[in-house]
Order: sequence, then C-alpha cells, then structure tokens
Amino acid sequence: MIVAAMESSHPWFLRLGAEERSWVTLVARAGIDNFITWFGDNSSMSGDPGLLFNVAPRVLTRKISLHQTVDLVRTTIDVVAQQVGELVPPRNQQALEIAILHFSRDVAFAAAEVYARAAELRGGWDERMEALIVDAVVRGEADEMVLSRASALGWLDRGQVSVAVGPAPAQPDLDALRHDAETQDLGILASVQGGRLVVIVSGRQLTEENAVVGALTSLADHFGPGTIVVGPLVADLIAATGSARAAHSAARTAHAWPASPRVVASRALLPERAIAGDDEARRALVEEIYRPLSRATELMRTCVSYLDHGCSVETTARALFVHPNTVRYRIRRIAELSGYSPAQPRQAYVLHLAITLGRLSEDEPAHHFDRDAPGRAASPGHTDAP
Repeated sequence: MIVAAMESSHPWFLRLGAEERSWVTLVARAGIDNFITWFGDNSSMSGDPGLLFNVAPRVLTRKISLHQTVDLVRTTIDVVAQQVGELVPPRNQQALEIAILHFSRDVAFAAAEVYARAAELRGGWDERMEALIVDAVVRGEADEMVLSRASALGWLDRGQVSVAVGPAPAQPDLDALRHDAETQDLGILASVQGGRLVVIVSGRQLTEENAVVGALTSLADHFGPGTIVVGPLVADLIAATGSARAAHSAARTAHAWPASPRVVASRALLPERAIAGDDEARRALVEEIYRPLSRATELMRTCVSYLDHGCSVETTARALFVHPNTVRYRIRRIAELSGYSPAQPRQAYVLHLAITLGRLSEDEPAHHFDRDAPGRAASPGHTDAP
C-alpha cells in the first residue's frame, strides 16, 4: 500500500531502478517497525528513528535527493497514520497523532543528518581528488586518467584551458571561489600547494590571453596579497601541463618586476624568466621576437640604433641618416612584427633582451651591426622614406 501511494504521488519514483526501489521499501518497512517499537516502549534503543536509514546503503543518497527523501517519508507517515488510525479507539487518537508527530520529527532530523554526513564525506573525497588532479597537471603527469577523474568531479569541456598561480590567502575558501567562477560560466579546479593557490580555469569566453587575465582579475579576491600569474591558453586539460609550467616559472620571478599588474600573463614576464634560467622563455624571446626582426634588416638596424640612443627618434634618425618620420614608421612596423614597441619602456626592455639572446644563439654574429656597418655610414642624402 505504501509503495502504491509512492508511485501515485511521485512520478519520479517510477523511474528509479528496481534496486533503488527495493532500498526505499526496506527503509519504509524499517520505519514502520521502528515506530511500533518506539510507540510501545519509548526508551527502547531498537526503536530509535535514526536507525531506520541503516538498512539502505549510503549510495542511496546519490540516487535520491534529500527533498525526495522527505517526500517519501511524508507519504509513508500519512499512509501509516491512516491505517493505524482505523485500528485505534477514538479515545487514543490524540495520543497517536502526537506520537506520529514526534516520530516524524525525529525521522526528519535523522534524514538530514544522513545527507549532511554523506555530503561531508563526498566533499572531502572531491577535494582530495581535485588536489590530485591539480598536482598531476603541475608535475606534468596529466593523462586520460586525469581527464576521467576530472569528469567525475563535474569538469566539463568548456573550451581552452589556462593555469593561474598566485599566493594563497591565510584562510582559503575554495567553495566560494568555485561559486564565483560558476556565476561567470567558468569551470575551475583549484588546490593550495606550498603556499600558492593553483587554479585551472576553462570557459568558452576565454579565447585570448586578455580574456583569461580579465577573468582572473574578477576572482583575485580569493588569492592572497601578491602577483597572480596566468599561464598561456592551451587546448585541453591534458595540455595544461605547459600552461602550469609557464605560470610557475613566472610566479617564481614575478618579484623582479615590482610594477607588474596584480594579475599578469606569464608571457609578460619573459625577460625575468629568461634571466632566471628558463629555457622556454629564452626560446620564446629568440624565436618569436629576434628571428622575425633579424629577417627584416632595416627594422632590426633601426631597433638596435633606437635602443642604443636612449629611444630618441631624432638621435636615431641622425645616426641612420634618415628622416625622423622614417624612424617613427619603422617603430610602428617593429611593433606590428614583434608585438613589442621600442617606444614603450617595458617593451623596449623585452626587445633589448631578445636581441641580446638572439645574438648569443647565432653560430656567427651575422646580424651584429658595428659602427662601420653599411647603413651606419650611409650617404647624407639617403632618406629611406616609408
């Protein structure tokens, strides 16, 4: 009768598997037995309302929500009250109603305790699993198993992935961090490692580096005081190892640039990383900045002269025997070609270091421009207009 009432009152109950429905039936039967025992002898431990959930495995809390459990308990109590009420004399009806009220209250508290304990255990397991995933990415051991574990935690494929590293706060609140990230449609995996908060972030709106920096800026309050470094965007969680490596390298050297923004891309710290011995940063400076400039001879010559002459357009123009507008034009072309403008102090520093490292990487200094090189001693009439 109770099962029939559940089926008619709760359509979702019919969608449960046979095993789950049998568990619910066992709990309902245990509840009736406990009520009878409890009502007959209130001091009996076997009639404790909290014991009725012990007949079902803990996994039931994942199959049926707390709200659904409360609905089932209410239905069971209504049916029991109706059936028992027909067997109890009218003079005992009030006592029965009071007993059912007290028993149902204790059952509700017991259900809440069961689900709270399950949530704590599940939360502790999730945090340990999340920490293992982040650690695997940081150590360069991300593989299909890591991706599978992340999926079990609810990690969804939301596009490209980036790893951010920053100082951990005194009292990290990762749940609040996850909540704020979800409000922005961002998926994150976070863990505190050695005083640093490591965050793996993904989102369909993260299509470029500036978007990632902006997203982390909105989450910066969850980090401790100091610089937060954002690694480059990569294709997926397995490839996030490269982003984590760049972010950690930049985080170790961020103090060398005191004027850096609160949230900064790891690429912006290429000079500091290169000086500290990061081979990847050195290769990036040489391959992405020096090589393109070395193939544009006039731009390279102008860049070197401009940097050597204190970033003065007029002085550079006189040294190269060209019009100042030609120097300005070439500076714009340098910025377009390399992504860095020698007219900006910080970017000029990056260019200077990239050129130095590039020259050191050459087998022969083919692009070393001394004072007597052609172009340095061009005829006074040479203007090289843009």
